[in-house]
Amino acid sequence: MIRIPTLTPSAARRPAPLRALAAALFAVALLGGCSILDEKPKNPTTQYAPDPRVPDDPAWPQADWQLSLTAPTAARMIDSLRIAVRPNGDEFQVYKGAAWAKLPSAMIEDALLRTLEDSGKIAAVARQGSGIGADYKLVLDLRRFESDYAGQALPSAVIELNAKLLHNADQKVVAQRTFLQSTPSASTQVGDVVAAFERSLTATTGELAGWTLSSGEAHEKAAHKR
Repeated sequence: MIRIPTLTPSAARRPAPLRALAAALFAVALLGGCSILDEKPKNPTTQYAPDPRVPDDPAWPQADWQLSLTAPTAARMIDSLRIAVRPNGDEFQVYKGAAWAKLPSAMIEDALLRTLEDSGKIAAVARQGSGIGADYKLVLDLRRFESDYAGQALPSAVIELNAKLLHNADQKVVAQRTFLQSTPSASTQVGDVVAAFERSLTATTGELAGWTLSSGEAHEKAAHKR
């Protein structure tokens, strides 16, 4: 910290050229101090962006209804750009020098939206607030998105989320399920951990997409029988 000197009465009575020289020297010292701070080495951060491509399953039913997706909700420590790791029990840390390119909630929402759109198995799917007249709404609660050692030598990429499918006409929950996917990493290196996350995200997205289509179709058929 650089202290700014106060002028004593004697200093205040110095000739103007001397006061100007003192001010100039002080400015140089201040700028020099700032440059030293700016030149401190910074730890580089590598950003990772898992981008799973999930093929549609022929067993998924064809849906003639429309769906809106709400952004997954999650605790702040879970839905973070820092890559979380649980080395032991309740201990919670993050990988140094590594970060997600986008939030876990956004990864899940983007992957699911693209999977359903590309599958051709549903009449329409869009994000909440897009303006489509959705028949159903999918609400997601992200519970875990972390690397967990769980007493093992190598960590696993764990994704846990709860899904609720709501019928918009009466706002009733027609189906709900908790999804849990754990994929072992090939090593403790961050790159391998991220690869494990991509596999977990791929599996979770496929399961969630198939369950959503099947649950909505089951409710539609039951309603038509009444």
